[in-house]
Amino acid sequence: QLAAEQPVMIDFRGVRFPGLISAITVPTGGTSDYGPEMIHAAAQGRPYRCFVREDARIPFMVMPDAVTSLIRLAQAPRQNLSRPVYNVTSFSLSAGQIRDLVRQAFPQAEISFEPDEKRQAIIDSWPADLDDSSARRDWGWEPQYDVERSFREYLIPNIRQRYFTVQSSTLSQS
Repeated sequence: QLAAEQPVMIDFRGVRFPGLISAITVPTGGTSDYGPEMIHAAAQGRPYRCFVREDARIPFMVMPDAVTSLIRLAQAPRQNLSRPVYNVTSFSLSAGQIRDLVRQAFPQAEISFEPDEKRQAIIDSWPADLDDSSARRDWGWEPQYDVERSFREYLIPNIRQRYFTVQSSTLSQS
């Protein structure tokens, strides 16, 4: 009787993300968190010692694009999919390039580079870029946030507002 039953097919779909950057949550010390940590420190007027080399480069994506990628993959017709797991990415930047973008928004930002050997080794083992051509071909993946839009419209304004609100509420309680 079991041989006559139709096999149950599991529709498994997954995404391999690059380093994810959220303007809403505070970074918690992950290996790719040096980017958001720079922005948060600058927004608070604190110096930041980056734990990777200035030339360390990995791919990144902002959280709105990460959420969109999951939704788009889930909605894709199964017959369009050539694999169960897809790379997605938005932009690749070096730590020095992130510092430069942060300084455009926060000219007084103090950012130095003091690589931690173990964390740098992890970053060095990661690809500098991800190939997301299968996602683009199979289900029309395309990030909405390039590096400029990510910083200009999402990261900088939201992180700046976070600390402005915190400072304002602290002052009003005094």
